[in-house]
Amino acid sequence: MVADWYDGFELTSLWSKDDSRYTLTLVNHGDVPVAGFSLGFSGPAPVSMDSPITGGRMVQRLSNYCEIAAPADFTLAPGASWVIEIGKLDFPIRHWTDGTTTAFVILADGDIRPALTRPVALAGSDATRKRGTMAMPVPEAPPVPVSIVPWPRLVEVGGRRTPPLGLAIMGENEATETVADNFTALTQFLFPGEGLVRDDEEGGYPVDIRFDRDLAEDGYVITFSTEGAEIAGGAYTGLFYGLVTLGQIQRGARLHPQSFCFPTEGTIEDSPQMRWRGCHLDVARRFYSSEEVKQFLAIMAWNKLNVFHWHLSDDESWRVEIEAYPELVEKAAFRGHGLDIPPLLGSGPENTGGYYTKDAIRDIVAVGEDFGIEIVPEIDVPGHCYAMLQALPQLKDAGENGLYYSIQSFPNNCLNPAVDAVYDVVETIFGEMIELFPSAFFHVGADEVPVDAWASSPKANAMRKDLGVEGAAPLQAAFLRRLQEFLTAQGKVTGAWEEAALGGGIDKDNCYLVGWHKVESSQRLAAEGYQVVVAPGQAYYLDMANGPDWHECGAAWAGWSSPETTYAFAPTAGWSAAETANLMGVQACIWSEPMSERAVFDRLVFPRLSAIAETGWTAPERKDFARFAALVGLMPNLYGTHESP
Repeated sequence: MVADWYDGFELTSLWSKDDSRYTLTLVNHGDVPVAGFSLGFSGPAPVSMDSPITGGRMVQRLSNYCEIAAPADFTLAPGASWVIEIGKLDFPIRHWTDGTTTAFVILADGDIRPALTRPVALAGSDATRKRGTMAMPVPEAPPVPVSIVPWPRLVEVGGRRTPPLGLAIMGENEATETVADNFTALTQFLFPGEGLVRDDEEGGYPVDIRFDRDLAEDGYVITFSTEGAEIAGGAYTGLFYGLVTLGQIQRGARLHPQSFCFPTEGTIEDSPQMRWRGCHLDVARRFYSSEEVKQFLAIMAWNKLNVFHWHLSDDESWRVEIEAYPELVEKAAFRGHGLDIPPLLGSGPENTGGYYTKDAIRDIVAVGEDFGIEIVPEIDVPGHCYAMLQALPQLKDAGENGLYYSIQSFPNNCLNPAVDAVYDVVETIFGEMIELFPSAFFHVGADEVPVDAWASSPKANAMRKDLGVEGAAPLQAAFLRRLQEFLTAQGKVTGAWEEAALGGGIDKDNCYLVGWHKVESSQRLAAEGYQVVVAPGQAYYLDMANGPDWHECGAAWAGWSSPETTYAFAPTAGWSAAETANLMGVQACIWSEPMSERAVFDRLVFPRLSAIAETGWTAPERKDFARFAALVGLMPNLYGTHESP
């Protein structure tokens, strides 16, 4: 139903699963007939290049953006409809977020009119689309007396007191006071107005904090008494995590006093199971403001996650200010109709997107440090570089006259290892970024290079001949080894996705790889001697749907994973001792293709992010999904949206 005042265009779409037919219907709610127009639209599922189309003709297509022109003799009268039948998509629509999310009409004079775009419907289904964080209410009788996520190594507490209004934190020196100040900042990010940290004059519960160098750096001990609590931490992060735990206990008892208690005796002893407890965020497919990123870092800290893998470039955009190449943000940070990069993934016809200035990055990195989070940048090369190549076309081999396509249907989207200028540009970019990111790690991507990449490039073919190799993988390996040498000389450890092991791979002694494509990938990499971060799409990719049903949002190429499935996944099941020795940890991956709404983000990420955090922190024998499900409803999400009853 359209409001009476609306006088524009409306687009609806229908997916017929039985015959894989996709139908678009454009309605003219205005009072003027239109002719000689076309429809631009985008969403995660691309229209196939060879798709039969009834009712119009394809005039432009890049990945998931498509433009279809109306027949020359067709006029869309007021109140009338134009129906387009699309016979083939690159992949079937399995969830309601797969379809068209934004559309607009391009009139004969070039004027642009946005269309009210409805989410795709499934033929024969009237199921309510799921949005917002999945409801996991706190039970009246939870299985444990205190609310803590992830669950600690040892909890032996007793007694009960009226939940304190807040915590009055007292440090023994300037270093501990810094921890207290940064924890206070964390609570203000997450729970503004609650007064979780307050002075004793305002009813704050006494909390003494100190360092105990006999504890592990990330370890802490909380001791409760009737007079207050003491937290000892092995180092900055241990003390910080102890405060997070105490803050969670206070909020649980205060918000649900009939379910949880605030102890007056006993201890909590804790330290993490894994050293790498990460989360990746793709800001290339969709842009997140600096404030959103900092808010997400705060959520990570509340989950005791300690590595933020920041995916800053991809085919769809470039997000980092680089002084040597201002064209990167001028041409590749924004998408829109008539720009170098068209509207993709529902970004709309307007100039849409953004980038992070160097000052913004410094600010975000500082917030991460305050919250105990190491920020690892990623610039994805040599694949996923369509946006970069639009901005810097001089990096192409001018003699390359053929086409190859990525899995996401971008043409010729890879930096060419045989073009000398590529190395100067990439090393200059990396050099500027190294000044911004103090992390020991720098991630270079290396995923999803098409097997036929550079097949028609004379320079690449000459390089193959010189190396005595065939295909794309050996060229990528040579490219990556050269970048690794540069990063090693700068004091950095090279990170990459699992494909960096192909074609001869990169030096195992100064790198880590992220296993993602299959559950078995990480074990295989560990057996080959690589340091490994486990992040399988089947369990830890948070863009995958929570379930198989149409009404769930999210992607489906790796299947689906419910919170319980994600929680139960055992990263090293079946690994040998030698393979396990190469485990660095686990990582959630947030790819942003389906994140068309804030409520979609919240539903896909939460509570599964906390499930992965508990796997990274809590020993396997201490994990318990029933306990987790009873507690996780108290954990914050990013946008404050929740599933409708």
